[in-house]
Order: sequence, then structure tokens, then C-alpha cells
Amino acid sequence: MQLQQRINGFVKLGNFLSTEVFKNEELINSASAHNGWFTKENIIFALQGWSEILTEEKLNKWLSPYSFPEKQPKTVAIVIAGNIPLVGFHDFLSVLITGNKVLAKLSSNDTVLLPFLAKKLIEIEPGFAGLIEFTEDRLSNFDAVIATGSNNTARYFEYYFGKYPSIIRKNRNSVAILSGNETPEQLDALAEDIFRYFGLGCRNVSKLFLPKDYNFDPFFNAMYGWKEIINNNKYINNYDYNKAVYLMSNIELLDNEFLLLKEDNGFSSPISVVFYQYYESEDELRKYLSENKEHIQAIVSEKDIPFGAAQKPQLWDYADGVDTISFLLEL
Repeated sequence: MQLQQRINGFVKLGNFLSTEVFKNEELINSASAHNGWFTKENIIFALQGWSEILTEEKLNKWLSPYSFPEKQPKTVAIVIAGNIPLVGFHDFLSVLITGNKVLAKLSSNDTVLLPFLAKKLIEIEPGFAGLIEFTEDRLSNFDAVIATGSNNTARYFEYYFGKYPSIIRKNRNSVAILSGNETPEQLDALAEDIFRYFGLGCRNVSKLFLPKDYNFDPFFNAMYGWKEIINNNKYINNYDYNKAVYLMSNIELLDNEFLLLKEDNGFSSPISVVFYQYYESEDELRKYLSENKEHIQAIVSEKDIPFGAAQKPQLWDYADGVDTISFLLEL
């Protein structure tokens, strides 16, 4: 297949996502039943996000800086995390759009959505048929690897895949910088960055950087719109557990009955908890964030990613800042 054929296939898949897929209640119910974190609302949010990205204009803008030489396709193994719906779709897209073959190992937490979309893509463009394979077995017969997991699994990945060209992704979290002058609308949007996908994504804000003497009242007022999140059984179990552990340890918390704020220097907060840390000056904070960039996926602020946009990355917003397309084209 030529590059334009591949682009056309994904554009048609995007059209399908924007029109037909939302009528498929069986698909959405199946994915939701398989994973208690995959609510119907979050599945639809993920599908809607990809429908807005898979347009000819955005695909061409993404790919225009690169040169695509004609060559034999390489087989790229993708080890996919299962923390949020379709979290591995960007890697899946990147491998195929560069003319390579996908050998995908799905997380047991997300086995429904990507195989369904792969099947639909092949219906749309049969040229993809020989380029997509899913496996539950040990990975073998591949030329390169893209693997996403925790810091612990990354050590395993580095050991097992060390002899192959690879992208190995570890834990990262996103942060927000607040000045105290945010509008109610901006804080409402920040709530989306915190609560979407229950905070399980690497682009979820798990840490706030606040000026001294920050007034938390406007922040908590904005969070109130997500109060229904506590009705999710898995979320409330985490909230209750974390609250109990902190209280037994005499740790001071700010609590609105569905979100815990804890002053902490860490970046990776537990589910239902957001860490916060005070800063003296923005210049010093920016230096601190630069020194800790290996922990940070995205920064939300008036000067960085806009409030409310953390979970709407563009195709060129590469995870961990690693250019996946360049990596694949150099194989």
C-alpha cells in the first residue's frame, strides 16, 4: 500500500468513529463489562477523541515533516497497557501508517476495543489485512518493540527486549501550575484533567503546584461538578482505603468527600488523591520541573497545555516526548 492509501483508510475509520460506532451498544457494553474502570462515558469519550483526530487534515499535518521511503515492512511488537480505553491506539496507528506490521499484545484489561477497530479498518482497506496480528502468547518473530507499562514492568521490558530497537515507556504523570487567578471556567476545565478516566491516565493531572497562601475554595467549588464519580464502586473503594491509611498515619488532608488533597513532593498520586506542593517563584518552579521531566508527561497551565485539554492530545504530542514516527521510519 502507498502512504495515501493508508491515510485514506484511517480517515474512513475516523468517519466511522464519528457516526456509526456510537450506535454499537454491544461493543460499548462489552468493553465496559470487561473492565469496571471503562465506563460507557469514558469509552465514548475515547472514541470521540479519535474520531476528531483521524481527519485527512490532521493526518497530513502530522506526517508532513517526514519522508516515507519504499521498503519492506518490519514487524513491530506493541505491548499495550490497559489503564484507559484505546491507550495503545496511537502506537497501532503509527506502526501501520509507516507501512510496518503490528504484532500487538493486549492488556487483559482492554481486549475488546482495539481488535474491533482493527477488524473495521481491514473492512475499510483490505490492504491492512496482512499487517495486523494480535497475540496472547509470548512475543516472537519481530524486529522492534514499543512497550508501555509501569516502572517495574519497564525493567522487565528492558531485560527481555534489550537486543531490539525499542521504545520503553515508564510511569509518568501530569501536573498543573496554578497562579490563584484562574477563572471558574478554567478550574471547571481542570476538573476534567483530574477526573477523566478516574485519574488513571498518564495525562491526568495528579499533582498541583500552588502559590503560597493559595485559597482552595474556588478549586473545590469547581471540583464539585464531578461529585458523582464517588458512585463508581472501584473509585469509592480506593477513596475509602486511601483516606483510612492517611488518617491512621495522622497525615493532614483536604477532603471534599470524593477527592483527597495531600501535600506531597511526589508526582504519582493514588486514585482519588491529588498531591499538591507550594512554590515560591515560577522561575524556580520551571527549573524544578525541568530537572524532574522524566516524571512528567504534560504540564497544564495558562502558559502550557490549556486547562481541560490534557486528555485531548494531538497526533504529534508523543508520549514521553519520544518521536514514534521517526523511530519507526529508521527501522
